[in-house]
Amino acid sequence: MAADSVNIPTRNTLPPKAQAGFGVGVVVQDRRGRILLGRHRDGTWELPGGKVDPTHESVAAAAARELREETGLTVAEEAVTVFAMVHDVVAGIHRISMAALVTVDSATAEVTEPHLISAWHWTEPDALPSALFDPSAQILAAWRPDLGITHPPAHHLPIAPSA
Repeated sequence: MAADSVNIPTRNTLPPKAQAGFGVGVVVQDRRGRILLGRHRDGTWELPGGKVDPTHESVAAAAARELREETGLTVAEEAVTVFAMVHDVVAGIHRISMAALVTVDSATAEVTEPHLISAWHWTEPDALPSALFDPSAQILAAWRPDLGITHPPAHHLPIAPSA
């Protein structure tokens, strides 16, 4: 058999079927140590956050953008510290949530998406409500394991901030 007569199958050039969601949750802490939580219309409490734009937006840029869009609070991308990756699976889809932290002077967060969030509240970390949105609970547990936050199982990978 001649080497040039071997049939090599054509490689699939279609993009892969989506198997994961990629987002960011932002722990916003004020100078008094309180954190910002939003009351979702479904009754749960959540951190500001959302999807990372697939057109090459960095996680820190997405955190700053989501914070601004959801609360009206503005922080520089450089002020965002990405500290962990949280991974779980919901309905067969991998959910990857990057955990970010920013510190702001006490500020009033605006309800900019009233169809989603009814109010923003500054909350002491040791007085968190029990009805936390699962990804927010997972991120808060990665941030402060000492708080003993109950959440669905998730893998968590700490990320060392750059020096």
